[in-house]
Amino acid sequence: MSRPILEVVALSAEDAAAAEVGGADRLEVVTDMAADGLTPSLETYTAVRDAVSIPLRVMLRLADGFGAGGDAGIEELCARGAALRAAGAEEFVLGFLDEAGQADLRAVEAVTAAVPGCRWTFHRALDRAADRDALRKQLADAPGLDTYLTAGSPDGVTDGFRTLCAEAARTTAEEPGYGPRLLVGGGLSLDHVAGLRRAGIDAFHIGSAARPRGWAGPVDPAAVRTWRQALDLD
Repeated sequence: MSRPILEVVALSAEDAAAAEVGGADRLEVVTDMAADGLTPSLETYTAVRDAVSIPLRVMLRLADGFGAGGDAGIEELCARGAALRAAGAEEFVLGFLDEAGQADLRAVEAVTAAVPGCRWTFHRALDRAADRDALRKQLADAPGLDTYLTAGSPDGVTDGFRTLCAEAARTTAEEPGYGPRLLVGGGLSLDHVAGLRRAGIDAFHIGSAARPRGWAGPVDPAAVRTWRQALDLD
């Protein structure tokens, strides 16, 4: 197997630099983890951009939950995405559900059109979808979509482990809608790694696991290095 991807949540340039030192392959750049990660300011993005050499995926999300915020929210998301793109952002994280719990295609199409040519992750809105399989098929032809960030369940990886393994098998089988890579995060622990690797999963996302002192504390390079070593062993 190729070297697995380790993505780390970064709230600041200091977080970003520490994660890179610890062996992160990529960063998810966000603000406000009390709301599970919102769009960072342009100033935060540029500080992170200037602090590291590894790829960045920038969150496009305005409020807690998985709605886009209607016409006004979509307009704001597009404006923020375009500004970040102009500042050099090339990869993004987004994902919106409609009232029926399926992909809000209008929002997704509008926001991705504001950052043309960029690769992006559909985030853990997948875990709240009314029908995961239907959502994947809705987005099967979405330009730039190359990753799903998921725990397999709203309740975390332990509860979603079987779903993750089943979806990994469908990716290997190249089923329609299952082309994007699985990036596993949300209640992920080191104990999950070996089984997920055996299932063929090769991308892992950590946030609080990189911060022994919690979200109020910085990323610890040693904590990131522990994950890097565990992934490389498996």
